[in-house]
Amino acid sequence: MDPFPTCALLCSIFILGDLVNGQMVIFHLNNKCPFPVWPAAAPNAGHPVIADGGFLLPPNQTKRVHAPPTWNGRFWGRTGCDFTTTSKPGCQTGDCQGLLSCNGTIGTPPATLVEVALQEDQSKPSFYDVSVVDGYNLPIAVSTKPAYRKCWIGGCTKSINSVCPEELQVLDHNGAAVVACKSACLAFDLDVFCCRNSYGKPETCKPSVYSAMFKDACPSYFSYAYDTPPPLVNCYSREYAITFCPSRWGSLLSQ
Repeated sequence: MDPFPTCALLCSIFILGDLVNGQMVIFHLNNKCPFPVWPAAAPNAGHPVIADGGFLLPPNQTKRVHAPPTWNGRFWGRTGCDFTTTSKPGCQTGDCQGLLSCNGTIGTPPATLVEVALQEDQSKPSFYDVSVVDGYNLPIAVSTKPAYRKCWIGGCTKSINSVCPEELQVLDHNGAAVVACKSACLAFDLDVFCCRNSYGKPETCKPSVYSAMFKDACPSYFSYAYDTPPPLVNCYSREYAITFCPSRWGSLLSQ
């Protein structure tokens, strides 16, 4: 027997310990889309994989995902998935190497991202945001559970896919419908759009006509790297709700 437990084993032990002690944070993932979504999660370095990194979530279904109280990482939704063939990517958007369970693998952009940085200590801020810096595929809302207005990141006022310019469009496998919209950085790989090199600071990286389009459709999301004011939410909770395809303003919120 290997005297040195693997990282996967150690992470499982730590997660089980937190679960027994009642210290786990719960994410309620809700699918309000009229089609299946395959949510995925990828941890930042040094954090464990949760929920095997991905699963199927049928329309109008909810799944609870447990995470350690200091977990850092990202969630996103995959669409148009078919894991029965190896001749093309497993999902039309957000694919992670053709796998149902991403196991820590980051999805292929463009995909709307929920970025999370949790703190166990209530005196320290837990942050989360929704980003389309790498592009968009689905509208997503995030909140504490129960929901409070100051802790709410709403969905979009319009679908970015419906207004996405041709040069940013990602089409389905049949080339018939827009299923995602690339960011200008992803589409053109230019420093001015990617906020790098001489454009790698707030003073030189400015919104573009493309990021302005994203911001107009989804005003609560990060639209480019130095979006100002930063659309971060700082709310401590033991439970959060992540909703794919929310109604425009979501459910009734507490004040």
